[in-house]
Amino acid sequence: MNRPRAVLAIAILGSFVAFLDGSIVTVALPAIERDLGGGVSMQQWVVDSYLITLGALILVAGSLSDLLGRIRILRLGLLGFAVASVAIALAPTAGVLIGARLFQGAAGALLVPSSLALIMSTFRGPEQAKAIGTWTGATTGAFVVGPLLGGLLTDLASWRWAFGINVLPIAITILLLGRLGPSERRRPGTRVDLIGAALAAGGLGATVFALIEQPRLGWMHPAIIVTGTLGAVALIAMLIHESRTPAPMLPLSLFRIRNFAWGNAATWMIYGALALNGFILGVYLQTGAGLSATQAGMASLPVMLLMILGSSTVGRWAGHRGPRLFMTAGPAVMAVGSVMLLAVDAEFDYWTQVLPGVIVFGAGLTLTVAPLTSAILSPVGPDRAGIASAVNNAVARIAGLVAVAMLGSIVAGLLDLTGFHRATVVTAVLLAAGAAISWAGIRNDAAVQET
Repeated sequence: MNRPRAVLAIAILGSFVAFLDGSIVTVALPAIERDLGGGVSMQQWVVDSYLITLGALILVAGSLSDLLGRIRILRLGLLGFAVASVAIALAPTAGVLIGARLFQGAAGALLVPSSLALIMSTFRGPEQAKAIGTWTGATTGAFVVGPLLGGLLTDLASWRWAFGINVLPIAITILLLGRLGPSERRRPGTRVDLIGAALAAGGLGATVFALIEQPRLGWMHPAIIVTGTLGAVALIAMLIHESRTPAPMLPLSLFRIRNFAWGNAATWMIYGALALNGFILGVYLQTGAGLSATQAGMASLPVMLLMILGSSTVGRWAGHRGPRLFMTAGPAVMAVGSVMLLAVDAEFDYWTQVLPGVIVFGAGLTLTVAPLTSAILSPVGPDRAGIASAVNNAVARIAGLVAVAMLGSIVAGLLDLTGFHRATVVTAVLLAAGAAISWAGIRNDAAVQET
């Protein structure tokens, strides 16, 4: 295997496990709740504890990737992810599981920016656009294959194997890393923004606590008021700190690049919708429609097939024609697919009520992901690819974090048929907003165009 192919394989495998664990858990949630208890709020915490540390620390990981070397950071993240996965698989209580998920998110934060930065520094021109398309197709496909794999493992063995399975792709990736040669040397004068990371983690954690526990405690409960206020203050303080520190984990100057700024705004809407859609489908199809975990995972199989077949081609098209049309049409088509899921009824039938909407949703997702990634990263340049990809992935994960945390309020605390319909409408609205933002803000003609 030559170096470019090895880099692409490593980038896909390294990111795949991080994305996989963001989605594989959705169909395992009912089984986890049956074993460990805790109700809907515990299920939200299992998802969001991973996203809290992933979203907060991925920015620091981006800086580490640029400053200390992609290969070194990628290897460290893989080892940490393997340890956390084993701890989750063996967790005796919900508290232990959630704690291990926090650690797993921190390890996952090291994987994605390093993987994508390897691609940006190895490929150029149309080959870069094609490589990004292949990477996004494979890694975004993890969101889809995750529920299927999780369902099979949950039904045939145990939900614990849905996490223990991570060890296999991690071992393969570490072996491939050995073929790339020694890690890059540390650059002199490197600094890590620990204050920014602490403010981000604390702010996200407190805010998510308020959003998840609010349906149970009420908005006026002292715990909700205090944590919500502290979370907001910490996040505001983080932005102020980032604007003043000489070595920020979040370089706000990146947002002066037009496509980067607007692309991340679209990312917030689109990936918030993706997370919400994945959660409600994975849980409701089991608890409301009566499907098994495997059947619930297979429900989104058409999306995976469309992503595998089309993402590389769409990435190539976007490289030649520009991302604006794809980033507008894709989320709009996904919104239509979401609206079609309103056909789900008490007399459940997958083939007429779910499959048509899933196919339309998958077609829109295939049109979206590769152009979105390319539009955001291409104007930045390879020297800041690590931090740029980290920012974009942080936006995506935090958007999903907030969307899942707000689920209790959206469905009024109960994911029954009415709650499912409400969440479906919210998903469609978020996707329509992503399409509108893309059309209004994305431009095709500028490599580095500033507002």
